[in-house]
Amino acid sequence: MFGRVTDTGRTRLVRRAFVLAVLAAALAIAVAGCGGGGGGGDGTTEAATTTSTTGATSGDAAAGKEVFASAGCGGCHTLSAAGSSGSVGPNLDDASPSYDHVVTQVTNGGGAMPSFKNDLTEQQIQDVAAFVSGS
Repeated sequence: MFGRVTDTGRTRLVRRAFVLAVLAAALAIAVAGCGGGGGGGDGTTEAATTTSTTGATSGDAAAGKEVFASAGCGGCHTLSAAGSSGSVGPNLDDASPSYDHVVTQVTNGGGAMPSFKNDLTEQQIQDVAAFVSGS
């Protein structure tokens, strides 16, 4: 009697295992979708507190708007100039990151943001930095 699992107990065990598997899969998808690079460990990035202090840019903001869209930045970030409302990463309207900070963050990643140095050219990174910092 003590070693036997009833149908109700077995069902409960299977249900718990299923729920845990679904939660683990959802977490894995969320982390993979926006990278899993090093950084702050708490899921925030430095961009959330950086304000624009640099006026010098060498990117083209109009081209950067296209890069922002094609690289999928709006899936994680809110930026009204891009018409995006992502909520995984920092709200770029509120953060107002500097050009230099955007270049560094896009190039190296950090927090939950992946590095894009192998996906975007240096010019594309400069363009998206001009767009984000100027918006």
